[in-house]
Amino acid sequence: MTLNTPLVQRPAARRGNDPIRVMITDDSAVVRGLITRWLDNEAGIEIVAKASDGIQAIKMAEKTQPDVVILDVEMPRLDGLAALPQILKAAPKTKVVMASTLTHRNADITLRALSNGAADYLPKPESSSLATATDFQKNLISKIRALGEAGRKRIGALKRPMVPPARMAARVRSQANQPKPTTPKALFIGSSTGGPQALRDVIGTIGPRIKIPVFITQHMPKAFTAVLAEHLSKSARKPVVEGRDGMPVKQDGIYLAPGDFHMTVRRAGSGLVIGLNQRPPENYCRPAVDPMFRSAAEIYRNAALGVILTGMGHDGCDGAKDMVTAGAMVIAQDEASSVVWGMPGSVVEAGLAEQIKPLNQIGATIMRIVSGEIQK
Repeated sequence: MTLNTPLVQRPAARRGNDPIRVMITDDSAVVRGLITRWLDNEAGIEIVAKASDGIQAIKMAEKTQPDVVILDVEMPRLDGLAALPQILKAAPKTKVVMASTLTHRNADITLRALSNGAADYLPKPESSSLATATDFQKNLISKIRALGEAGRKRIGALKRPMVPPARMAARVRSQANQPKPTTPKALFIGSSTGGPQALRDVIGTIGPRIKIPVFITQHMPKAFTAVLAEHLSKSARKPVVEGRDGMPVKQDGIYLAPGDFHMTVRRAGSGLVIGLNQRPPENYCRPAVDPMFRSAAEIYRNAALGVILTGMGHDGCDGAKDMVTAGAMVIAQDEASSVVWGMPGSVVEAGLAEQIKPLNQIGATIMRIVSGEIQK
C-alpha cells in the first residue's frame, strides 16, 4: 500500500503546542480519503499514517507513535477488536477511537473494545452518506482534539479550588437558603467520553447493594444504549433497562437514557415515572445530562445524589448547579482517572463538587453516602 504521507522515525517527546498526530485505519479508501481531507483543513492536527487493515495499523502505530488512532471495527486480515490490544502495546500512549456503523453487532464489539482499552467510539454512517455527514465530521474532529490534548501534559489546566470542595458546594447552597443534603433517595449519574468503562466500574460496585433508584445518562446513539444496558446489567448483576416514557420508578431500579431521548423524572399521581422527550439537544447532545439533573433537583431536592463521570464538554454543569442549589450533593470524578476531564472538571471549577474522587473510589463513596456513613 502506498501512503499519502511518509512514515517517520519514532518521534521525540512532544510539547503541548505540537500538532495532534493522527493515524487513520479503515479498509475503505473512500473513508480514508474523506477523513484525510477533513483533517488536512484543521489547524493543529497532523496525519502521520494511514492503514487499510489491523496488521498494517500495528506496524504503523509502532513506527509513528500517534496521539490518536481512528480504528475501524470491520476490516480484512485483522479487524479492529483483534488489532486493538496490539496497537496499545506498540504505542502505549495512543488514544484509540473505535469507528463503527450503527448496528447491534458493531455496538457490542465497540463496547467490548472500550472495556479492552479503547478510549472512545465514533458512530460511522454508511459510506454512501459520508460526504454529507456533517455531524460525523464534527464529532470526529472534537474527539481527536479532546483525546489528543488529554493524552499530554495539560497546558493551562483548570485552576484548582483554593478551599475544600465541600465548603464551596455548601456556599452555593447557603446563598440559595437551601438545607444541607439528606440521605439520598435517588442517584443520578452523567457521563460521556470514557463513560461506558467508568459506568461498569461504578455500577459493578453499587448495583448488587444499592436500594434506591439509579438514573444514568451516557452520551450514546440509540443502537449503542440498548447494548450498553445489556453490558451494565451483567456488571450490576440485576437488570439495567432503557427508560420508557411513563415507566414507573421502582425503588431499586436502574434506568439508562435511550439514545436520542432526554430522560427525566416526573410525578404521576402518587408516584414517580420516567419522562422521555426529544426536545432540542443540549450541549450538542441528546440524551443530555443537564435535563436529568434539573429534574433531580425539582423532584428530589436535597435528597438527590449526583455523580458526574469522565467526558468531554461541560454537559451536566448547569444541572449540577441546580442540584446543589436545591440542597443536593454532587460527586465528580478526578482528573487523573478521567479519560477526558471536561464534564467533571467543569463541575469542579464551578465549585459544585462535594467530593472529587478517583474512579476506583466512586462506587464505595456512593454507598457510604447512601448508608449515612459520610455525614452530609
